[in-house]
Amino acid sequence: MRVLIIEDDTILCESLKEYLKTKDIVSDYLPDEREYFNYLNNYTYDVIILDLVLRYLKGEDILKHIRSKGISTPVLILTSKENISDKETCFTFGADDYLTKPFNLRELVLRIKSLSNRSHIHSLIKIDNITVDIDAQVIYKDSEEVNLSKIAWNLFYLLLKHRGEIVYNDTIMGYVWGDKPSSDEIIRTYVKMLRKILPPDAISTYKGRGYKLNL
Repeated sequence: MRVLIIEDDTILCESLKEYLKTKDIVSDYLPDEREYFNYLNNYTYDVIILDLVLRYLKGEDILKHIRSKGISTPVLILTSKENISDKETCFTFGADDYLTKPFNLRELVLRIKSLSNRSHIHSLIKIDNITVDIDAQVIYKDSEEVNLSKIAWNLFYLLLKHRGEIVYNDTIMGYVWGDKPSSDEIIRTYVKMLRKILPPDAISTYKGRGYKLNL
């Protein structure tokens, strides 16, 4: 899972990043919120965590702009603003959840996971002799469970979320590997693993660009 944190408190962001990492949640944070649209255009996120009180822009305006561009990624507002009028504004603009500071880290993780689960594609998908159980993160071929690493699953899930679309290598690296070293060659290795499991021509290669799932 990968989240984007739009928050200008770098100390809080670093603490959040380290804690989320212990829960297998990769995170990017933007101390300069003006970069948010560039990140959303170039990377895929499961949840966006958004503060309302920022250095240059209003969080409410960012939320409104995100939704106006058709970005449906769940947004969790994390802010010190606790008035009901602030909450009403954010939910009207398309927020999915609202948590006030100070907050409990465990509760934050529970809310992130809940939002991510809500946005998941159908939990059980059948394609020819392949069955995909999204919730269990398992692929079955001819009713037999396929031994799949976590990295291979994350790559498959990313392609599945965007099936029919080209998923670019930079997006794959960011979503699957996060801060860990990766390369086009490493991606190719895991694509080969998936091709051994999936039907022929299930994954198209766009040389030097990315991959597309055709299921």
